[in-house]
Amino acid sequence: MGRGQAERLMPLLEEVLAEGGANWRDLCRIGTGVGPGNFTGIRIAVSAARGLALALDIPAIGVSTFDAISLAGGGRSLPAVPAPRDQVYLRPDGAEPRLVPVAEAERLGPPLAYPPEAGQLALAIARVAASADLPAPAPAPLYIRPADAAPPREAPPAILDDDA
Repeated sequence: MGRGQAERLMPLLEEVLAEGGANWRDLCRIGTGVGPGNFTGIRIAVSAARGLALALDIPAIGVSTFDAISLAGGGRSLPAVPAPRDQVYLRPDGAEPRLVPVAEAERLGPPLAYPPEAGQLALAIARVAASADLPAPAPAPLYIRPADAAPPREAPPAILDDDA
């Protein structure tokens, strides 16, 4: 979705629960993707998962896109997440996640495995979260590169006191 993710999320979760014949109190933990991925979508998902976990008094488990791809793909490939400008995010075994050009990633050896379609990705996140050890740290977005947005270059306007 380009827009409206935050507005659509809670109704969508309620629809999913209803389809499964469940309600919020049936949950014993919440799994959420932490990225890499869409910057805004990841922040919305992590915030929602943390808020729901707090309200329901259950743990929230953050799952990287790399771990979800690895589970879905069976581990015979190198998990890769598409990135802007003909690049991919990679996390080779034992290494820190990084951003590399697609051509360089393809030369690393094992074939690249990209995220599955949304439903399969959600299922993989749920499976990784279900098997996670507890207690787990609160989910936080996995940022590999800084956001494209930048603070304004101009100084903010001066705000005058009411007494002025």
